[in-house]
Amino acid sequence: MLWGATFLIVHHAMQSASPFFFVGIRFAVGALILSLVFWRSLSGMTSKDLLAGTCIGFCIAIGYSFQTWGMQTISSSQSAFMTAMYVPLVPLLQWLFLKRPPRLMSWCGIILAFIGLLLLSGNTQNTHQGLGIGEIVTLISTLAIAGEIILISGYAEKVDIRRVTIIQLAAASLFSFLFMVPAGETVSYLSPMVIVSAAGLGLMSAMIQLTMNWAQQSVSPTRATVIYAGEPVWAGIAGRLAGEVLPSLALLGGALIVAGVLVSELKIKRRSRQ
Repeated sequence: MLWGATFLIVHHAMQSASPFFFVGIRFAVGALILSLVFWRSLSGMTSKDLLAGTCIGFCIAIGYSFQTWGMQTISSSQSAFMTAMYVPLVPLLQWLFLKRPPRLMSWCGIILAFIGLLLLSGNTQNTHQGLGIGEIVTLISTLAIAGEIILISGYAEKVDIRRVTIIQLAAASLFSFLFMVPAGETVSYLSPMVIVSAAGLGLMSAMIQLTMNWAQQSVSPTRATVIYAGEPVWAGIAGRLAGEVLPSLALLGGALIVAGVLVSELKIKRRSRQ
């Protein structure tokens, strides 16, 4: 729910802020908040914590920076729907890198969720032929977000989630600021709206990343991905409250995503031989 709500806030912030600088501020705030809460745990930092946090933070920086960059030219709903294309990518990456093939019902849930995402994309309308820069960089961001989910699951049971969350948020902030150089960005004017948006998103990011790191200790990447697929539904609801209207196909897509979440949790019990 929180993840879906962030899209509308970012979309409005992009009217007066540059993307990489804004993302850097956003995650710096998140890192600061968690540092104040879990400052005692930082003393036990290990090299594995640093490696995990840096790798995850790099994926977060690419994913969110490119996503935010794309929202300069596409709507928040369109960005949410396109970002959720990581749904079919995660089980494939999990199989490739973690050697964990998804269960049958997980595949069924992913297929339902992906069909739902395709229907939800009916809420978007391109005003030009082909993909523009906004769509292209948003699609690139999906690869990084899929990588983030895989890395979190790979490290979740091997590191201290409090320290790693702080490190990954700080790393995401640092990398985002560094991306300003090749992008030719300058420091944006910190208007009251930008400051409030960055602070609010920083708090939300701290809660989201900490929860992901904790929950994925016991939830597989595939199952987590199907649950995360509800993100565009909440983004669509936030957009509707802001004046966007979802067509009937988009509503059907949302229902299929919820069905995908439920199906992915089912387990087929084999009959024992008498």
